[in-house]
Amino acid sequence: MRIVVLGAAAGGGYPQWNCNTPGSRQAWRQAPGHKRRTQASIAVSADGERWLLINASPDFRQQVLAAPALWPRDGLRHSPIEAVLLSSGEIDHIAGLLSMRERQRFDLWASARVHQLLRDNPIFDALDPAYVRRRALALDAPLEIDGLERPLGLRVTAFAVPGKVPLFMESRVADLAGDAEHTLGLEIDDGRERCYYIPGCAAMTDALRERVRGAALVFFDGTVWHDDELIRAGVGSKTGARMGHMSVAGERGTLAAFADLAVARKVFVHLNTTNPLLDDASSERAHAAAQGWEVAEDGMEIQL
Repeated sequence: MRIVVLGAAAGGGYPQWNCNTPGSRQAWRQAPGHKRRTQASIAVSADGERWLLINASPDFRQQVLAAPALWPRDGLRHSPIEAVLLSSGEIDHIAGLLSMRERQRFDLWASARVHQLLRDNPIFDALDPAYVRRRALALDAPLEIDGLERPLGLRVTAFAVPGKVPLFMESRVADLAGDAEHTLGLEIDDGRERCYYIPGCAAMTDALRERVRGAALVFFDGTVWHDDELIRAGVGSKTGARMGHMSVAGERGTLAAFADLAVARKVFVHLNTTNPLLDDASSERAHAAAQGWEVAEDGMEIQL
């Protein structure tokens, strides 16, 4: 299994377009140790030729330009991306679909709830149904992902994790946590190895702990280091928990939650522009590394 990290940052990227916090200023200037990052997405392939895109970032075109494996190869119109899978309906996971409207065949996998969100917004009708087949994910059911001519060789199991409804839906619902189909984790298996992609998670549950125990690789929500990080930085009023993300540090944080799970490789993804993990030289980065964690960056490739 080959995995390419197309983007590693949370919504808005790093630096966010209007962020001028100390860390973001370093990224604007491209200072050493402050690599710019686009919004979180990965591409996965069993054969290195045909790809599953997980989440369609608003930065999709920029990400494809930076990933030669995803460039057109055959004929006048072509893409090695043969399927797209959405882990939620958040803007940073669906907006890139609008850059995939040029009559290119692919299957679009999502929960029934997320498909409903797409149907409710007519702008997504730009995805011609003659080319883009919308297919529903059933939770906790292993699924062989089809390619254009034959299966991609990837089995994906989607499962619910604690989260919340998309930002643009908050004013329309009574319960911000939403239901089981709003926020998904993904198990990806190529018949030899399994990995997990969980870019959004509000809390570690017993079920999730047992699911990822002993995995070869886990990409996990690294949005904020501290729950009140945006408040401390003076750039927001919401906590990480309010945004649907558990913090990295603290007794209930990700470092503590994974301490005894024997995951071979642990990688933070979906990092907010305020997160000190984005500074290669920060004490927080050193602390996480000492506990076996890596921080994803655009262009990172992992072979399992």
